[in-house]
Amino acid sequence: MLLKKTIGEIRDLDQEAMNQAQKRLDSLIKPPGSLGVLEDIVVRLAGITGDPRPVIGDKAVIIMAGDHGVVEEGVSVAPQEITAQMLPAFLTGVAGIGVLAKHAGARVVVVDVGVVSPVDFPGVLQRKVRAGAGNIAKGPALSVAEAVRALEVGIEVAVEEIERGASLLAVGDMGIGNTTPSSAILAAFGGYSAEDVTGRGTLVNDQVMKTKREVIARALAINKPDPKDGLDVLSKVGGLEIAGLAGVILGAAARRVPVLIDGFITTAAALVACKLQPKARDYMFASHLSGEQGHRLMLDLLQLVPLIHLNMRLGEGTGAALTMHLVEASTKILHEMASFDEAGVSDLEEDKILK
Repeated sequence: MLLKKTIGEIRDLDQEAMNQAQKRLDSLIKPPGSLGVLEDIVVRLAGITGDPRPVIGDKAVIIMAGDHGVVEEGVSVAPQEITAQMLPAFLTGVAGIGVLAKHAGARVVVVDVGVVSPVDFPGVLQRKVRAGAGNIAKGPALSVAEAVRALEVGIEVAVEEIERGASLLAVGDMGIGNTTPSSAILAAFGGYSAEDVTGRGTLVNDQVMKTKREVIARALAINKPDPKDGLDVLSKVGGLEIAGLAGVILGAAARRVPVLIDGFITTAAALVACKLQPKARDYMFASHLSGEQGHRLMLDLLQLVPLIHLNMRLGEGTGAALTMHLVEASTKILHEMASFDEAGVSDLEEDKILK
């Protein structure tokens, strides 16, 4: 089974490559650690890739799209057909992710893993496992077999993009109503109440917010997801695009390629991926802190620190695309800055000791 094989291929970071990268950083014409998080990023990139001087080449944003039966409970004021309608805008470059991905020099890959409506726009990858997840307020979102298949769709797409040359992946989502299952996933893994994890999502008013909380509480009570079992949580209260995104993360980690997670929905997928294989966490970077309630709780569970905080809440992979610049900039430090010896500058630490 592809999922089991992929999970088994995810290894620890390359500590020797990290040590060499750190040694190079410490030799550069700057005070040690003075470039802060940029230094942390490139050291981890060295561990991920096994290369003491990692290079970022091709970049890809992988967007998984799927619908959710739970929208029939009134958890979103946006109509479900928007899921399918937005996909062409991603590929033609007029949506937020199209603009920011182009700015980052990244290609956009859009995957229909579970959209209710037929999607025949050129360029959308047709990998539909089923037409929308079930209503989690009445029963499980997916069968275990469907959850596994959607995970494997994500793995396959990640591997395809890596084989096309991608050395940095970002993940994005599209699915009306998907903050509800994402909140349920967070509640299940973290032991939180529906009130703790439920934010407004898209255009949600007070009444819809109240409904969302009731629906999430009901979904958890009816399905009883096991917080120790990532596949159980995913199949019972997750969704198809969430499963696909978790698969992308696992596929990237197995191929030793860094992956930037985006906001609330992609971080729910990251929680699933890490429950299936804890080592996958080391291959992720948290791009930003979403304005969605509960996102900080997710990042705390993952022990990841967001690179930027711009109060973004669009999804689509926009925050992840924006932070591609920072990840690439971190590699430029190792490659383009000179060491004290190379520049003929006295080492600050040695100079201090001599005095």
